[in-house]
Amino acid sequence: MNNQNPLFQYCLRLADNSMILSHRLSQTCASAPFLEEDVALTNIALDLLGQASAFYKYAVEIEDKGRTEDDLAYHRNERDYLNFQLVEYPNTDFAYIIVRQFLADAFYYHLYQQLSKSKDEKLASIAAKSLKEVTYHLRHSGQWMIRLGKGTEESKQRVQVAVNDLWTYTQELFEADNIDEILLGDGIAADLNLVKKSWEEVVSELFKKANIKPPECRYFVTGSKQGIHTESFGHMLSDMQYLQRAYPDAKW
Repeated sequence: MNNQNPLFQYCLRLADNSMILSHRLSQTCASAPFLEEDVALTNIALDLLGQASAFYKYAVEIEDKGRTEDDLAYHRNERDYLNFQLVEYPNTDFAYIIVRQFLADAFYYHLYQQLSKSKDEKLASIAAKSLKEVTYHLRHSGQWMIRLGKGTEESKQRVQVAVNDLWTYTQELFEADNIDEILLGDGIAADLNLVKKSWEEVVSELFKKANIKPPECRYFVTGSKQGIHTESFGHMLSDMQYLQRAYPDAKW
């Protein structure tokens, strides 16, 4: 991605995160534990897709090179996507889906709280709308964390395994680079140090309620802002992009 406009890159990251997590959740359609949860996860996926669309639209407006939101969403190569590796993690089982969602929801709840006060009015508007949706998402995933953690021995064991495995992907959520620093200085971006502090408080409190042990992790993955991905990402992207690449600019 050659465009180095900081605000363009910032919006692109936000869009990619919502887009990829939305697609992961969409893969669970018709496979949730019961019908009501199937509907809930699908609705969350649609919320995230709407957020991605809003950020992509703003990104192409900033770039002003004639591209569309579909171009950004479907016509880029693997290393051009800047989403967190956490949100692309495979749907191993229901516990992984819920833990991944909770960790992401807790992050975005506090991120969008700050961004809703951004000096960039368009970014603030998108964040404010997204915050209303993420508030519900966080409540939903948090309730499931408690339900699984305080449920049967198997559900408790499965959610603990998922927490242990996904924890290594959490610290890159808070890694700031020059784009974050530039926009933070301009009063546009969120302060990731403050987001991290609030995120840790929410996660710690929830773990106590759910009888989940905080992982002892010495290694954390990094590199999402440089286009680094997990092994599963390329396979997911080929499915996600197939229709657009097979039938470019197709109209329904």
